[in-house]
Amino acid sequence: MSENNNVVVLDEKNFEEQVLKSDKPVLVDFWAEWCGPCRMIAPSVEAVAAQYAGRAKVGKLNVDDNQSLTSRYNVRAIPALLLFKDGQVQEQLVGATSSDNIAKMIEKYL
Repeated sequence: MSENNNVVVLDEKNFEEQVLKSDKPVLVDFWAEWCGPCRMIAPSVEAVAAQYAGRAKVGKLNVDDNQSLTSRYNVRAIPALLLFKDGQVQEQLVGATSSDNIAKMIEKYL
């Protein structure tokens, strides 16, 4: 999976600092290596990360490696995109979606 500089790799150690304490909206992509639709939307997530660099944060969280966060946020199906603002989940998209839909969700919270 290719990562770019605009996408933060999230885990249980940095989640609070990177997501919950962020002063910007944070889009978290809950994904897994074995998930086909997750791989399909990865380019859209990376495009949105580049588009909103400096205004919003985008992170990827591997559900297999971070099961306590996955269950804390009730993620039952992936890919799941959760938008956090001020430490709270504001909105979520589940399943493959377009970069336009992801951008529309972020725009509401800028």
